[in-house]
Amino acid sequence: MQSSRLIEIWVGLFAVLGLVALFVLSMRVSNLSDFNEPDGYPLTAYFQNIGGLKVKAPVTVAGVRIGRVTAIELDPDSFSAKVTLMIRPEFNQLPEDTSAAILTSGLLGEQYIGLEPGGSDEYLKPGQRIEYTQSALVLENIIGQFLYNMAAGD
Repeated sequence: MQSSRLIEIWVGLFAVLGLVALFVLSMRVSNLSDFNEPDGYPLTAYFQNIGGLKVKAPVTVAGVRIGRVTAIELDPDSFSAKVTLMIRPEFNQLPEDTSAAILTSGLLGEQYIGLEPGGSDEYLKPGQRIEYTQSALVLENIIGQFLYNMAAGD
């Protein structure tokens, strides 16, 4: 009788640990694990097409995450997407001619913003706009152009 109770306790403990592991995994996958993300300074960038970019998407330089996307909205004047980035304070020396591109991790992975620092001696200040941007490549548009070109060639 005593060993049966001990087995039930171990099974219960194993089930609880499994649920905790699933919770931690789901937080890591959904990018919600960074509740203590330090405040930084905002930058904005305008794109003609953001594809599947989402709020909380990473912002990277040379593959190193330096911030996150905090807001995406439509600019009513230019009809382009205004993306607000929050850059961590220790990365406050991005040159003014830094460019931003929407990239995809893997063939069908999530989208993120990759920054490419320029060579300017002046640095971007909080709230400033990144002037040089490259929109997302939308797979459906590329396939459509390929099919149109194939049909036009015959």
